Amino acid sequence: MKIGVVGLPNVGKSSLFNAITEAGAESANYPFCTIEPNVGVVDVPDIRLDVLGKMYSTQKITPASIEFVDIAGLVAGASHGEGLGNKFLSHIREVDAIVHVVRCFDNEKIIHVSGSINPKRDIEVIETELALADLEQVTKFLDKNEKVARQNKEKTLVTAVDMMKRIKETLEVGGQIRTLQFSEEEQKLLKNFSLLTAKPVIYVANIAESDITKPDNSYVLAVKEIAEKEKAKVVVLCAKVEEEIVGLEKEERELFKEELGIKTSGLEKLVVASYDLLGLMSYLTAGEKEVRAWTISKGTKAPQAAGKIHSDFEKGFIKAEIVSYDDLVESGSFLKAKEKGKVRIEGKDYVIQDGDVVLFKFNN
Repeated sequence: MKIGVVGLPNVGKSSLFNAITEAGAESANYPFCTIEPNVGVVDVPDIRLDVLGKMYSTQKITPASIEFVDIAGLVAGASHGEGLGNKFLSHIREVDAIVHVVRCFDNEKIIHVSGSINPKRDIEVIETELALADLEQVTKFLDKNEKVARQNKEKTLVTAVDMMKRIKETLEVGGQIRTLQFSEEEQKLLKNFSLLTAKPVIYVANIAESDITKPDNSYVLAVKEIAEKEKAKVVVLCAKVEEEIVGLEKEERELFKEELGIKTSGLEKLVVASYDLLGLMSYLTAGEKEVRAWTISKGTKAPQAAGKIHSDFEKGFIKAEIVSYDDLVESGSFLKAKEKGKVRIEGKDYVIQDGDVVLFKFNN
């Protein structure tokens, strides 16, 4: 899973990126501090892996991972080349989802490119630029293919043209593609275009340290109102404090969080929101050699889940031995879970559930 961290310059993007990846991206009080995108691969926190690791005395624990990409600050006119323009937009096309950082704090020492704090305006700047870039791409496609589709009536092209006409109408009135409904066939076609406003969004409302205990200030409420209309998610955090936390030793981190009243880290909040947004979950494999989490889409059947490990597992799939994580922990071992009748044999039509501990059987 690849997630792009975007926002206007000086809203706290790079501080958030540093906090969630501990990658030490450059962060400074001037626009375009981030020019090339910084990339950090983050382990997904999952306490279940540690528990299973102890149970199996495993040699290796491999969590699921998310790739975060810190993309340069966007400005008005980017779709026409302002700021870093099309270079910035091309980086967004490559991600699965967008984390849009919005400044929700006052601080005279930190410059705002528009001279004042206004989350609604800031969100609209970025949304407009993304929509204009999409509109240009959609218009080019229709100019090239609309007449051809009418003449040869090829089914896939006709479907694509009809879909793009509907998208164009939405973009022209300031709408976002992600708010539209698409058929299964249209969804497959849509993926080929990597349209920017089709990507799911999580808004990160970046607040001041003084607002941590009472995070819903007027700026945050404005972000939540926009997100509700778009059916997007909102994570409220203080990027500066999160960045400070990762600079501490593990024990100090917990004390500092407790002092500030932070129960869940920014990373954990983002991971939960990202998985939920993209309809993802994890199943687990466990043994002496390795305990591992595998990320799949909700609704994935056993053979396709096996294919995440190796394509041969999917091709030669016979069955899967499955026990839920809770049942396994309660039993104390896989063998005891089997004796209690908690281990099930499932076939090709079984839909894998979050937290299933799975042993696949397959033909070589």
